[in-house]
Amino acid sequence: MTEVFGLYLVITDPVAGYAACAVAAVEQGVRYLQLRMKAAPRNEMVRVGHELRAITRSTSTRFIVNDDLEVARAVDADGLHLGQTDLSIAEARRRWPNSESKLFGLSTHNELQAVEALRQAPDYIGVGPVYPTPTKLNADPVIGIERAAAIILGSKLNCVAIGGIDRARLSELRQAGIANYAVVRYVCQHPRPREAISQLMSGA
Repeated sequence: MTEVFGLYLVITDPVAGYAACAVAAVEQGVRYLQLRMKAAPRNEMVRVGHELRAITRSTSTRFIVNDDLEVARAVDADGLHLGQTDLSIAEARRRWPNSESKLFGLSTHNELQAVEALRQAPDYIGVGPVYPTPTKLNADPVIGIERAAAIILGSKLNCVAIGGIDRARLSELRQAGIANYAVVRYVCQHPRPREAISQLMSGA
């Protein structure tokens, strides 16, 4: 049975600051919080990672680091999210001592990648981009709501829709049968992240 948790929050350059977003996520009971700092030097990622680890530790919020295994290990994150061109999940598990307790996510962008993901056995897959999004350079082709829903509903893995999702599009996701969704800009560009997260989680 797939896990239903709703909002998966990805924070990248939040206007309110990384710590404020993490505190808001914990207060609102967000299940997954991912740190994505694509262009930042590793030492800065580690600094922010330690800060977020302290905020999320011993809470129900799972702290995930995007792409960088060394950062995830350094801050003792709850898990690591990998892309199609990153190291394999098997290799990441091998390089992370005591990784049995860690969570591993994998980005997928089409039906074939979603099927291939079964072989790697991630704890969840991201599916998208569902809508156009400016948060990634050289973004993968938009797959649209219908293809995303077909992939998600047909998968045996936990799935998270991602790409261009905001408050206005939640009803469309729900109508398509999509329960879990990742959000970046709607929270990161909001000066009051707690308010933005509350709106997303309540559907208000």
